[in-house]
Amino acid sequence: MKRWTHPQDFIALIVGVYALLSPLWTTTTSKATTTMVVLGAVTAVLSVIELVRPDMLSIEGLTAAMGVLFFISPWVMSFTDLRGMAWTAWAAGVITFVVGAADLQVTRSHRGDVVASH
Repeated sequence: MKRWTHPQDFIALIVGVYALLSPLWTTTTSKATTTMVVLGAVTAVLSVIELVRPDMLSIEGLTAAMGVLFFISPWVMSFTDLRGMAWTAWAAGVITFVVGAADLQVTRSHRGDVVASH
């Protein structure tokens, strides 16, 4: 697969950067800010790696896992009362999970790992 050709990885990059910067315009606490900055930065880095090396199958799984972490973070880190930050985490989680799962399917089908259903 060619570099820089997965649109889903660009979506994950945008979501990661948005989450990383969201504390600038969203009411937050230090715990919520740290959570969103770390998860956003890791997601952005994973998406850049996947854009540069689209053949690294394990990265898509990590991107989907980041989506799960985003989604559960308001409950785990106790910031569900911060509606703006919580909704940002939930939206980022759903989008990142869907993008990571879709990218995993695309990469597997290109590598021949997925058997066509009859």
